[in-house]
Amino acid sequence: MLLELAPMSTPGLVSLDFEEPINEIQRQIDLIEQKPDAKTFADEIATLRQARDSLLAKTYANLSPWQTVRVARHPQRPQTLDYVRMICRDWCELHGDRNFGDDPSIVTGFARIGSLKCLVVGHHKGRSTEERIKCRFGCANPEGYRKALLKMQLAAKFKLPIVTLIDTPGAYPGLESEQRGQAEAIAMNLREMSRLPTPIVCTIIGEGGSGGALGIGVGDRVAMLQYSWYSVISPEGCAAILWKKANEQTNNAAAASLALTSESNLQNGLVDAVIPEPHGGAHRDPQATAERLQGWIVDSVRELQRIAPETLVRLRFDRFRSIGSIRHTAG
Repeated sequence: MLLELAPMSTPGLVSLDFEEPINEIQRQIDLIEQKPDAKTFADEIATLRQARDSLLAKTYANLSPWQTVRVARHPQRPQTLDYVRMICRDWCELHGDRNFGDDPSIVTGFARIGSLKCLVVGHHKGRSTEERIKCRFGCANPEGYRKALLKMQLAAKFKLPIVTLIDTPGAYPGLESEQRGQAEAIAMNLREMSRLPTPIVCTIIGEGGSGGALGIGVGDRVAMLQYSWYSVISPEGCAAILWKKANEQTNNAAAASLALTSESNLQNGLVDAVIPEPHGGAHRDPQATAERLQGWIVDSVRELQRIAPETLVRLRFDRFRSIGSIRHTAG
């Protein structure tokens, strides 16, 4: 099920509690526009819209880390298949891992993005309750990661670049997934992706949780959408470990400590770029977000295609080996 695009003022747009002052202005606009003589209030409506847009921009420019996590989890935030619909042509989905089965929480397929022929791999959380349960809210099983690796190896064979879209709170932790080799499947992906002789670009489009994100996140270039998060653990998981309970207070403290926002990850050298989102997040203007995402993907792949495959693999390996390194300075 794909996202139905909706303008900001659509009544069906789900709002977050910190957006209430913005919603109040929007309600005033809606009341005036419903009046028979609404045209006579054009100046008042224009003033209110300007105030709404200004407050929206100010609010989203000052989000706390925990608020950013909540935006990344917005139920109407675009998912992988939404971006496929908006920026991909000639989409041909590929299924199965030739081992156990097909995992709907990871989708793979060949497509064209702009003029690029490529393989797209991404997490899918689902839209309806039924679909979300089926996809385990984007938490992949081992067969999902094995499917992704099998298709990435196929792309490398035909010298096609790989584009991954990451959106998961983490790999599925159930007993059956462990029995089928969850940790081994992710570890295998880390090893094999590090040496695939083809350009790989990765983008965190929503949630980037732990090994579940890394399982399709080893690339030559890694970017984040502005209001996504990327961390070794979710704020709730961190809070449960440190304070033995997860509530609004501990989640806020954990999110701040984890440095999980796009800005923090860029400063710490874990990602190469932050892709700006429209004011109010990707869910308010999915098409504009998709166009910015497409631009970054195309530019990054074009740059990487100028590098010899053996050099590409060496630089990719060096990139991840250097993460977390400490430089000593004199003085």
